[in-house]
Amino acid sequence: MDLKGKVIAITRPEERCEEAIKLIKKAGGKPFIAPTLQIQTPKTKTLTILCENLQKFDWIIFTSPAAIKSIKKHCKKIKLKPDCKIAVIGPKTREALKELGLDADVIPSNYTAEGLVEALSAYDMQDKNVAIPRTLAARNVLPENLQKMGAKVYIAEAYKSTMPKNDRIQKLIEKILKEEIDAITFTSPLTVENLIKAANEKKDDIIRRLSDGGITVAAIGPITAKKLKEYGIKAITPKNYTIKGMLTKLFHELSED
Repeated sequence: MDLKGKVIAITRPEERCEEAIKLIKKAGGKPFIAPTLQIQTPKTKTLTILCENLQKFDWIIFTSPAAIKSIKKHCKKIKLKPDCKIAVIGPKTREALKELGLDADVIPSNYTAEGLVEALSAYDMQDKNVAIPRTLAARNVLPENLQKMGAKVYIAEAYKSTMPKNDRIQKLIEKILKEEIDAITFTSPLTVENLIKAANEKKDDIIRRLSDGGITVAAIGPITAKKLKEYGIKAITPKNYTIKGMLTKLFHELSED
């Protein structure tokens, strides 16, 4: 597959761009890195409490590699209950987990919070102590449904998502307005929201450019696509909610142009 030098913008955090860059270059495209999201892993009070009480939990659920990175950074000892089970939202999170010398007991076929809920519904969650290290900005689908199953849920703030303090978002906005990119990828609702927010008075112009069909828009999954749809922006979405799945579908779309 040859993209003939087509420019594809990547908006995900910089430390997570490596796979996308390799895939785009391999297909003959040109990646344009412009993160609209930056991840920070501060030592929060709730995370400290989690680290000190890891052995009290029956389940630990990871919905992002960033949460695992934070646990690794801030927990002096990672010692779990012998029968503690671990659930992860997808293969990338599972890979990150292996860096801690641990493996996942549960990984859903649908890499979303809804997919996790469905997978965990097969287990008896009544009175189980469940820890979810995550960002506080995440949706409450998972904890609310676990509580309905009878679980005692503890949420620890493991990382924060902030707006990057550089000029690359503004460069991306300029390229979108000038139609100097062929496609743009989004991997979370926040990558969408932060771009629109950064556009300020150019917000309507950015939305218009991304919705008129001149630039192909790709979303990693239905939650991100839903956020784009709120702005009237249509996005292609893969069957498998992964970077590779999203880019493979995008490459096919661009090859047909």
